[in-house]
Amino acid sequence: MKLSKRSWAEPFKIKMVELLKMTTAAQREKAIKEAGYNTFLLKSEDVYIDLLTDSGTSAMSDQQWSGLMLGDEAYAGSKNFYKLEQAMKNFYGYKYLIPTHQGRGAENILSQVMIKKGDIIPGNMYFTTTRLHQELAGGTFIDVIIDEAHDPENLFPFKGNIDLNKLNTLIKKHGAKKIPYVCVAVTVNLAGGQPVSMKNLKQLRQLTHKHGIKIMLDMTRIAENAYFIQQHENGYAKKSIAAIVKEICTYTDGATFSGKKDALVNIGGFLAVNDKKIYEEASNLVVVYEGLHTYGGLAGRDMEAMAIGIQESVQDDHMKARIGQVMYLGDKMLEAGIPIVLPVGGHGIFIDAKRFLPHVKQVQFPAQALAAALYADSGVRAMERGIVSAGRNTKTGDHYYPKLELVRLTIPRRVYTQAHMDVISESVQHVYENRKKIKGLNMVYEPKYLRFFQARFQKL
Repeated sequence: MKLSKRSWAEPFKIKMVELLKMTTAAQREKAIKEAGYNTFLLKSEDVYIDLLTDSGTSAMSDQQWSGLMLGDEAYAGSKNFYKLEQAMKNFYGYKYLIPTHQGRGAENILSQVMIKKGDIIPGNMYFTTTRLHQELAGGTFIDVIIDEAHDPENLFPFKGNIDLNKLNTLIKKHGAKKIPYVCVAVTVNLAGGQPVSMKNLKQLRQLTHKHGIKIMLDMTRIAENAYFIQQHENGYAKKSIAAIVKEICTYTDGATFSGKKDALVNIGGFLAVNDKKIYEEASNLVVVYEGLHTYGGLAGRDMEAMAIGIQESVQDDHMKARIGQVMYLGDKMLEAGIPIVLPVGGHGIFIDAKRFLPHVKQVQFPAQALAAALYADSGVRAMERGIVSAGRNTKTGDHYYPKLELVRLTIPRRVYTQAHMDVISESVQHVYENRKKIKGLNMVYEPKYLRFFQARFQKL
């Protein structure tokens, strides 16, 4: 008798729960209006299922919680720093570590050390904080991701890849001396959590080595990227997540890291490099912006938890369950005919707001309106990843108009059950059935930088 495909379950059991506040439709309508239809401005206690981000929202393990009690809170030379440094070397292989309070602290220091005014920084699609730090340092970000990444219906499995022809053209136009490094995100957040293939990284290394250009990773979700390589790239099916992660790093010169994602902690990050000169400059700047070079804005207990989390993040069973839950929600969405970004990425489901709300013009912020409508329906908090997140062109003052106008349903690690995924799917379906009632928005307050965090809107 032929057996059907067996079910899988999470490789952990629940030891503690956090009780959630249940709200009425009237309460949610009032809350989202007071928040200016910006889900970032909602009070978390008014949120039922929080899919705003996977950054710092994961559930730590018993080992991590016990590690908090081992915090060496000495101002200089904390033993937890050395444990974090060793974990970084063991699993990522870089030579030098500069801890920071989170990923954007590392982005700031990297940008100030490596970017000069007038430099060009190619990358596989912008990320909000990364691009801003590059611009504040005097550089200009240029997107060199493959064209498939801008098509939400394209099924290519590695839509995070760098287009080597685009990059080569850029090098010829501006010269290698104007390009301090290529910024490679694994996975690509704003493309829908799409991975980069190992083949692409190898080819990129060959091209950049030829021109003396460095490669710097944004490796916030590197273990998730490794999972997709394991599942979809020839020659990697029998390799462990840990081995694939280590190989990815060998093709690069350094990385910024937000431990709040893969490493399963609530706060923390680092900059890791191989170049001693860059390390010395960065180590000096971290004292100015973050804290001493052996704590970088973190308590010793935070570094301990991150060191443990790095080890847990590359375990195959953990990653199978982590991506499996995202895939489960993606399958539910597809069964209901919801337009989402395909293939399903690593850290969440990305709803295509242009197809979901074709009657709302992009300048009327359809993804922002959809995220607000989803919260009002069920208390599920998602976030906009479209024109609001893209911001404005600093030279012309006009909006950037990204091809992708998305609502991100980001799944925290080890937090929610499959029943929560069912509730999310049913809410999205209900909103989709009533989508013609959703109107666009008008932005009534816009901060100068990273407006998606604090902008306020009114219904048109």
